[in-house]
Amino acid sequence: MKYSEGLGWYTVNSAYGDTIVMPCRLSVPQNLMFGKWKYEKPDGSPVFIAFRSSTKKSVQYDDVPEYKGRLNLSENYTLSISNAKISDEKRFVCMLVTEDNVFEAPTVVKVFKQPSKPEIVSKAPFLETEQLKKLGECISKDSYPDGNITWYRNGKVLQPLEGAVVIIFKKQMDPVTQLYIMTSSLEYKTTKADIQMPFTCSVTYYGPSGQKTVYSEQAVFDIYYPTEQVTIQVLPSKNAIKEGDNITLKCLGNGNPPPEEFLFYLPGQPEGIRSSNTYTLADVRRNATGDYKCSLIDKKSMIASTAITIHYLDLSLNPSGEVTKQIGDALPVSCTISASRNATVVWMKDNIRLRSSPSFSSLHYQDAGNYVCETALQEVEGLKKRESLTLIVEGKPQIKMTKKTDPSGLSKTIICHVEGFPKPAIQWTITGSGSVINQASICLLTEESPYINGRYYSKIIISPEENVTLTCTAENQLERTVNSLNVSAISIPEHDEADEISDENKEKVNDQAKLIVGIVVGLLLAALVAGVVYWLYMKKSK
Repeated sequence: MKYSEGLGWYTVNSAYGDTIVMPCRLSVPQNLMFGKWKYEKPDGSPVFIAFRSSTKKSVQYDDVPEYKGRLNLSENYTLSISNAKISDEKRFVCMLVTEDNVFEAPTVVKVFKQPSKPEIVSKAPFLETEQLKKLGECISKDSYPDGNITWYRNGKVLQPLEGAVVIIFKKQMDPVTQLYIMTSSLEYKTTKADIQMPFTCSVTYYGPSGQKTVYSEQAVFDIYYPTEQVTIQVLPSKNAIKEGDNITLKCLGNGNPPPEEFLFYLPGQPEGIRSSNTYTLADVRRNATGDYKCSLIDKKSMIASTAITIHYLDLSLNPSGEVTKQIGDALPVSCTISASRNATVVWMKDNIRLRSSPSFSSLHYQDAGNYVCETALQEVEGLKKRESLTLIVEGKPQIKMTKKTDPSGLSKTIICHVEGFPKPAIQWTITGSGSVINQASICLLTEESPYINGRYYSKIIISPEENVTLTCTAENQLERTVNSLNVSAISIPEHDEADEISDENKEKVNDQAKLIVGIVVGLLLAALVAGVVYWLYMKKSK
């Protein structure tokens, strides 16, 4: 409730639904008979609504339907009207009557109703760039007096602009409540700058305490705009595509909503393939390498392209599989690689990495084994190839026999060195005086060495009482070889047969021999030089 006075008028401002309180504003005379309240119709005619006697202290309310049950007249002649309505906006008059005079004090009542919070309704599901389209309506209800609606974009007031911003304001009064409904429609020509921009509206109204503004909630609209650029993607990453993979081409347009269909162009095919935004190629081969493109269906000039390389890796090992060769044979081996880019090559023998590729000009037993040539493209996961060669080196049994007398003179050691593959079986036979001697009668010990690189030996220690002949028989699937060695009785001294020297020891012996030869040659050269010098000296002396 607010009171104001100006230009001779006393005004009471009241909010809708509150109680209107109007003081009489007259000093009560001593000879007062009664007091009355009336209001004036638009034509000026009075309507009395309340009466209070100064003597009987009684209050009477006139039969005015719109004020029935709403009035209260106090002893100081202040009139209260409950549940203020718009129809209470009148000029009320307080009258104090004496025997000889009538005093009047008018009061003007103003009723205000705050409008509901404005709301943006009938919102467009989307806006299209460069098209003037109705964005929505801002509505605020139950206002008195009527208010004014304002539109905002990102907090800034929107002003009407021909062809871009059209605002139409309407107000309507409810004939029963006399309250106003205000509606403002906005037509707006949007651009891409309006993406995610908030639109709001407000209602400005007058209340008992002055002007106020209430704002709506923000509304953000989906902005439709045409595609301006097309891009193409390759899944998986185009740097790692290999033969046998499935690849998916994905075409994207930067419009909103994005295009749902495209034309896909494959290498060597001028006609596009109509598809959704993805196109899949299964089990691709190396001949699928090339440029891939996609475009809009209705605008083929808007096109995107990408180059795809289908990586491949071929390996050819010659020979491969199981290969059987004879000792001393030559065996050329080649591992040929064909790939989409440089590939790494690794050779393994029996799971041990080799420093270089194998090459055999003359096969040895130790060359036998399982060889693997393996290649890979490091940048392409899973692209590996390998082939194997199982090399078997065969040879007929070769035998060399040696003998040695023990320093004690009580036994002799005979060794049968055997070389060959498959592993030859060794058998000993001892004969003397023309007949076979029981081996157990003179044999003190028999043992075999491990079979390594096609070689091993069998050693027998005997103590013969007579001259004997020892025969060593070695046999495998290729051949049966026999060798014999005469051994004197233990009581007869004889020359020992040198033991076989291993390959490693042979190299050491050769090195020592070379050193000795070098020393001898050096000494001879020194003697020759000394002789020449001496001859020259003697000649000069003569």
